[in-house]
Amino acid sequence: MSWYLLILAGLFEIGWAIGLEYSEGFSKPVPTLGTAVAIVASMVLLARAVEDLPIGTAYAVWTGIGAVGTASLGVVLFDEPASPLRVAFIGLIVVGITGLHAVSGG
Repeated sequence: MSWYLLILAGLFEIGWAIGLEYSEGFSKPVPTLGTAVAIVASMVLLARAVEDLPIGTAYAVWTGIGAVGTASLGVVLFDEPASPLRVAFIGLIVVGITGLHAVSGG
């Protein structure tokens, strides 16, 4: 169950990171509120996950999910570059997340 909470926390991390862009420096109320809600949800879920998971593993996976998701959505939503090297390095993050899950008894 902790791994599911951690994955959900990572998804909310993607939400608040993308929300930062849409909030335009917290000048737009609705995206700002959504960003704030996503930050709180992400932190609460991460805190619940680390009750059973090692903090180092959980934090690395949480930030990895956020990094991969945010970078991927940056390409799709904000026309950020998707060069082969950038995609390869994002893939390495996915390998790291998968490896941490595998060696952590997930």
